[in-house]
Amino acid sequence: MKCLLKYQWVKLPRNQLPPGKGIMGAWARLASRAAFRNGHAKYCGYINKISVGGWAGGIVGLKSILGINRRQKALNLMGELADRGYITYSLDSKTKKMTYQVTDWVIRCSGEPCAGREAVYTTEGYGFLCLPRNVTQRLVERHYQFAEADAWLDLWCHTVWHEPSNAFSHLTLAVQFGQYGAVLTLESLGKRWGWEKTKVWRFFKKHADAFPLYKLPGSFGCIIFNVAYPAGEQFSLPSQDKVERILKEIRTKDTNAYGKQLSDHARICKLIAWYSRKVMPQEQKNCRVADAGCNITRAYFSPCKILEYVWEDCQRSSPGTPNFEFFCGTTPRAGPADQDDGGIENGRFEGIPLW
Repeated sequence: MKCLLKYQWVKLPRNQLPPGKGIMGAWARLASRAAFRNGHAKYCGYINKISVGGWAGGIVGLKSILGINRRQKALNLMGELADRGYITYSLDSKTKKMTYQVTDWVIRCSGEPCAGREAVYTTEGYGFLCLPRNVTQRLVERHYQFAEADAWLDLWCHTVWHEPSNAFSHLTLAVQFGQYGAVLTLESLGKRWGWEKTKVWRFFKKHADAFPLYKLPGSFGCIIFNVAYPAGEQFSLPSQDKVERILKEIRTKDTNAYGKQLSDHARICKLIAWYSRKVMPQEQKNCRVADAGCNITRAYFSPCKILEYVWEDCQRSSPGTPNFEFFCGTTPRAGPADQDDGGIENGRFEGIPLW
């Protein structure tokens, strides 16, 4: 299945939630335990009416979901999520009943596959969430300083595969921020996350198993891949030589004087977007399909009318992560920050689904 930039949501397995601390990590945990359809759920002997994307229970259950031991800390975190528009919640002072509703939840199920089922809540560690690509954008707009889980999810939400404007995404899944964001720099990511360049470098060194980073020659920047994404088929990381060969081929097609005044990083981003279609091998242009061994039980439509599928009856581990020597032992150099975020980052998308 393709994962194009125009698709407004991406998949996140429930057994692979963002590691570390951060507001988006807490949000993902809440979303992963919410109801996937309307109905009645039983909790501690009580029967509660639940709507899709919601949860009802006690403070003890909430602390268990968030992985927090202190009651007040859990409530403070819920308040912060509510202030930023990620959830709505209420707490009954008499019965101590806690309810929350995830606001970014819009993909509609046909309803038929749910008929006759007793389960209302999702099963922990089973299936996947549907994340809006711009779910972390409101943090950027408010100049929020990202934590580890926030940065991890930010990269995950900007993963593309077989994107026509990014030839490197035809090698394996790649991270791309907007139309001209196929090549990134540590400075631009640091500016986005509110981090220093050295902290960004340490983050990628720590999470090289999920987001390996390829340094490009000179001051062009780097290519970031996502080897943990559930693509539905096995793949291997490209060699450094292959990445550089594609880059060289793209540069040889540059005969336009437009943009000569741009920095090396800004110009290479433009060239990749312009000439990626011309350098992709014919076999890589063919559309890949989902794993035929998975039972498709539910179909969803995104607001841009692109049909996607949810594999509900197939709990499959992520593809094996190939061995990769991080940065090949070299120290990264990065060009100036790219000011053109472009693409979907400039838009607002209301009510994105999570199931």
